[in-house]
Amino acid sequence: MPFTEDLVQLLPADLPNREKCVAIAARHLELIVEANKNFNLTRIVSSREAAIKHVVDSVFPWRQFQGAARIADAGTGAGFPGIPLAVVLPESHFFLLESTQKKARFVSDALAELGLTNVTVLPDRAEAWLEENAVDLVTARAFAPMERAIPLLMPAFKHKTRVLLYKGPDVEAEIAAAVHEIKKRKVRVTIVERYNLPDEMGVRTLVEVVSIS
Repeated sequence: MPFTEDLVQLLPADLPNREKCVAIAARHLELIVEANKNFNLTRIVSSREAAIKHVVDSVFPWRQFQGAARIADAGTGAGFPGIPLAVVLPESHFFLLESTQKKARFVSDALAELGLTNVTVLPDRAEAWLEENAVDLVTARAFAPMERAIPLLMPAFKHKTRVLLYKGPDVEAEIAAAVHEIKKRKVRVTIVERYNLPDEMGVRTLVEVVSIS
């Protein structure tokens, strides 16, 4: 699949380390296609759709992550958004948390080939790992509805960690459904960025959750 050509066209022109991101993201997607022959990592099969929905979506709000030295990616799956962000932000160290052992092994093997040194893969549940480890920022993509995500990520809020969740266009409904948890857990939820994916592939929303207690 011609991932390189699609990524060259699609990644933002002002993206830091853009050429390196194209090369590493293209190889990462190739490894996913190969692994998909044996077990399901992603249902996205078109090269352009994979480039947009995995890589472009992951890196588009990169500015929101600047300055965070230690970032945890909760439920990284095949490595998103953690791996593309780690290329864009080499000064940050990323901890990719994935409790499904097959997926964690895939990401670990992929990283060995991709050569990224600012990434650690941990075959653990995010909520368990965050109980014992403090980071500056936690992010998650396709993690859980807000009503479930907030209690699951409570260990991060106890450490006063900033949480950034990738969400779709209907995030207001998710926030409304989570009002009880928001009040109970004493957190503040703010939409910090909204963007359109290329080729009319959807609207994405980045939501910040922080402790106010």
